[in-house]
Amino acid sequence: MRSILFAHRWLGVVLGLVMTVWCLSGFVMLYVDYPRLLPAERLQGLAPLDLSACCTAPAGLAEGAEWAAARIEMRDGNPVLRLRPASDPGRLRNAEQARAMPLLTDLNTGRQPEALEPERVRMLAQNFAERIGVQGDAGQPEQIIQDQWTVQNARRHQPLYRVPFDDDAGTVIYIAAASGEVVQQTTAHERFWGWLGAVPHWLYPTLLRQDTALWAQVVIWLSLAGCFLTITGLVVGIQRLRRRDGSLSIPYRGLWRWHHITGLTAGVLTLTWVLSGLLSMNPWGLLDSTAGGLWRARLAGGISGADIARMLAIAPTLPLPPDTVEMEATPLDGRLYLTIRTGNGIQQRFDAQGHAAPLQQTDLAAALAGLGPVAELALMQGPDDYYYSHKFPIRLPVYRAILADADQTRLYIDAESGQLLRAVDGPARAFRWWQDGLHSLDFAWMRARPLWDLIILPLLAAVTLVCATGTWMGIRRLRRDLRSRRRK
Repeated sequence: MRSILFAHRWLGVVLGLVMTVWCLSGFVMLYVDYPRLLPAERLQGLAPLDLSACCTAPAGLAEGAEWAAARIEMRDGNPVLRLRPASDPGRLRNAEQARAMPLLTDLNTGRQPEALEPERVRMLAQNFAERIGVQGDAGQPEQIIQDQWTVQNARRHQPLYRVPFDDDAGTVIYIAAASGEVVQQTTAHERFWGWLGAVPHWLYPTLLRQDTALWAQVVIWLSLAGCFLTITGLVVGIQRLRRRDGSLSIPYRGLWRWHHITGLTAGVLTLTWVLSGLLSMNPWGLLDSTAGGLWRARLAGGISGADIARMLAIAPTLPLPPDTVEMEATPLDGRLYLTIRTGNGIQQRFDAQGHAAPLQQTDLAAALAGLGPVAELALMQGPDDYYYSHKFPIRLPVYRAILADADQTRLYIDAESGQLLRAVDGPARAFRWWQDGLHSLDFAWMRARPLWDLIILPLLAAVTLVCATGTWMGIRRLRRDLRSRRRK
């Protein structure tokens, strides 16, 4: 027991401080997340499609080539085709990752557009900002590789242009230098609370986060050490609770007493939060799932060069509403369909002949049947345990297909476009409960506000008290031991 107490005491001096920071930043994370450009904001900021001089197919469009995604939108006043090769689909785990389009063609000329000059970047940012309601003028673009607010997606878009605005909100817009896509947008409010919330909570300073492998190992091993610290604290706390005569009593006073009480009452919760934080990193592939990318490719069936040529041929003939901002190839079971979207997110689906083709459940059932037995297929108007809105909006209604495979895989499919929005297999289900369930206490019965706040705030305060008192006592003990050594 002496060695356990020794390890707990001195490990808590440094690690307790880290865990206290995790708790304090957790209060911020309850209400302000890491800044991100939401899909609805991206659509709202796009310019209306002008296909009057469209569409010249790119010269290198091979008949036999396979593509994972293709969409048409405006860039610098011209319609452009954005393509993503069909390579390693399993690595693209969600729809947001799948939106990165590295290949670009100007559809007025059929050639790759010239690189954007800083002044054109400034105009792109200005136009985007006006459409999303930013009141201010764009400043001088600065080319960067990445910064604190682009470390999540910088590698897919490097280099970037950072464009500040002189509006009251302190808006900054980030544009990919090669593609001209707006990939991030932040405000001073988001950046301020990000420094107090997401950055310390996720250990996200750019210096560390830019090396993904190193960052992952640091978080994993700190979390493992936090689990060890919490377990040893529970062991010591329970052992010190019992007297020699068998009665129960707290043998401490002052701050030590508070640490003992809160450690016994909130120690298990502390352990579940540290453990679930560890599992959020998917250490050693324990909860690894690539279902999103794999099932997205299987359900869609891929996009051929001929499909893209057909898309470009019928694009100018489609009856586009004036506020249409995007056209995307959304194949189903190997058959080409096109989905157009307006700035406010309204979608309409067309077939390869240019006729309106709303998604029918029978068509979706036939496409799914080609992939294997289906246990359930239903139109879902509201959320369930694996597809729901907590901090960020979701698209509804969706079709939920439960496959009759070993994992009982769930596929959530956009009811308008037929695109796979989320896939949940066995590892993804485990991740949802171990990470979102335990770490965020994200359960349907308590998700409504303010019930969730009334439950989680006192619990987080108790865990903070455990970590803060333990850290303070460890520091005081260390200072006392150092003074004693100096006197000796």
